[in-house]
Amino acid sequence: MGVLAGEIPLNGLRHLPEIGTSGWFVCSGTDFSERPDYFKPWHVRHLIETNSPVLPFLGLPPGWRFLIAPGQEDVWFDPSLLEA
Repeated sequence: MGVLAGEIPLNGLRHLPEIGTSGWFVCSGTDFSERPDYFKPWHVRHLIETNSPVLPFLGLPPGWRFLIAPGQEDVWFDPSLLEA
């Protein structure tokens, strides 16, 4: 929910899409949780409505990651995201 609230840093990673999903996982902050309910499903329109800074990165193919922080935008390929 921090992503929609504009919290930073923003982290995104794209796995291979599954039925009904794009494969994107996006979160804010620096602490990640292993809880199964950590990521919440959204429709891209929620990101459009909030003019989220993640929008330009959503065209990246599976296997790519991004980090958005003050004064920093990093994008890189992570082959481990494509492993089953």
